[in-house]
Amino acid sequence: MAESYYSQDIHGPFQIADIGDFELENGGKLRNLKLAYATFGTLSAKKDNAILFPTWYSGTNKVLEQSYIGEGRALDPARYFIILVNQIGNGLSSSPSNTPIPFNAAAFPSVTIGDDVRAQHKLVTETFGIEKLALVLGGSMGAQQTYEWAIRFPDAVKRAAPLAGLGRGTPYTKLLVDTFIEAIASDPAFDGGWYADGAAVQRGLRRHAHLFATSGFSPALYTHERWLELGFSSAEDFLRGFVEAHFLPQDPNNLILLARKWRDHDVGRNAGGSLKEAFARITAKTFVIAIENDAFFPLKDVAAEQALIPNSELKLVASDWGHLALFGTEGAYRETVDGYLKELLAAA
Repeated sequence: MAESYYSQDIHGPFQIADIGDFELENGGKLRNLKLAYATFGTLSAKKDNAILFPTWYSGTNKVLEQSYIGEGRALDPARYFIILVNQIGNGLSSSPSNTPIPFNAAAFPSVTIGDDVRAQHKLVTETFGIEKLALVLGGSMGAQQTYEWAIRFPDAVKRAAPLAGLGRGTPYTKLLVDTFIEAIASDPAFDGGWYADGAAVQRGLRRHAHLFATSGFSPALYTHERWLELGFSSAEDFLRGFVEAHFLPQDPNNLILLARKWRDHDVGRNAGGSLKEAFARITAKTFVIAIENDAFFPLKDVAAEQALIPNSELKLVASDWGHLALFGTEGAYRETVDGYLKELLAAA
């Protein structure tokens, strides 16, 4: 199931960078760490037109490409060299599902967002020789990585656009993500992560998908039957054909690893636990983009963090799709976010 899903046929074309043995923040190491990435456009002679776009929870470079890159858009390959990088554990980069025994499955080590960003820094500097990125952006878990980049490597980030995400999880978001983890792990077939076939965990994956659909979209999406615009005939048809179809082919251990990174991330640890001091390290021109009716990362929480970031602006986008507007299915969302990104990229 998972092996064929995480393929070039579905998510390619992507390339693999060999990062080597990689020491982890929580101790231990990843042996032969590999990062999967895709690039679009041409790197300028001065290497000053590079954009880094990390993936979000359960996503790969392909969904970012389809949702955000194109001629005339903010992320236009005719103008920029765009690197879409897959975070550790998403099934394309090193993950529980593709790591050789004995370090596979439930034995895969604990990884943090900080580990992702340090590995991505090696990719950017050593594979491409880029010292300063014109823009780092990302949605949800990609926003977490964007904040980590701007705080950990401030001299390497000229502009930043965290979209629908937080630098530190709240008790609410941690509880929410715990329910996603528990939905998968509660399936007896999960067997502590030692299942022989991820497809056997389909009941847990379906429960996880239903929880995601409950909180990821806004109630207005269901009230206004917005799924009709995508060709679905009912709420049940949409749930099966869109949400379950996205999650059921994925590896349960991969999803749980990603969820733990999401739940536990805190940029404050870069500054002795102080969120204010961590955000004060950001020197990039920053647009914090919030989805107004986002239940995963509520607007008040996003705005409270943005107020701590120097040289930043809060930008709002409204969508009945809630947090999952990130998938870019709605034209108005795409136009609004593209407008903000074009404005940011035009800033000195």
